[in-house]
Amino acid sequence: MVLEAKNLPVNVYVGMRYWYPFTEEAVQQNKRDRITRLVVLPLYPQLSISTTRSSIRVLERIFREDAYLSRMPVSIIRSWYQREGYIKSMADLIQKELEKFSNPEEVMIFFSAHGVPVSYVENASDPCKDQMEECIYLIMQSLKNRGVGKDHPLAYQSRVGPVQWLKPYTDEVPVELGQRGVKSLLVIPVSFVSEHIETLEEIDMEYRELAIESGIQNWRRVAALN
Repeated sequence: MVLEAKNLPVNVYVGMRYWYPFTEEAVQQNKRDRITRLVVLPLYPQLSISTTRSSIRVLERIFREDAYLSRMPVSIIRSWYQREGYIKSMADLIQKELEKFSNPEEVMIFFSAHGVPVSYVENASDPCKDQMEECIYLIMQSLKNRGVGKDHPLAYQSRVGPVQWLKPYTDEVPVELGQRGVKSLLVIPVSFVSEHIETLEEIDMEYRELAIESGIQNWRRVAALN
């Protein structure tokens, strides 16, 4: 809709790595429609090996193996966490949710990001940690300009396997905050632009239960941008 308003009529395709419609299906539809230029927009604001780069590798393989697609000009938006529109939208959502607390001044803001193994950052120069911290800084600066300044810890969720992932972990921080006497907590899923299992189940159910058991009395979550 916004692109149309700017007189930029385009075809829009959705491709996913692990569910339908798969990236491969979307690209084949590009080909059938005889698309002559492609702009790739990952639905991950921050760049990471495990998300954006993984998807890009799939696209590169598909294009490399197809004569028609290999000649197509492709532009890739690798990250967009610092874009003014994104920062403002996140700040708007946070401010709106803060106002739903009976005592907003007592609320602690808590950012939860999708984690990655520490080895990605230390050995493979994954930029996700730096970009996540810069993203949160920009969001908090936007809120500060509105007169909203608060403590805002960051933790990482969704770890799997025996290797060490980025710390602190989201399932541990609310417990520690509750034990320290924090009573009101607003959680911001900063990695995710749409609702799915990591917001609706991990945060809304599993982490909320841990927090309430640890003394958090008022728990709210900022909705994903959707």
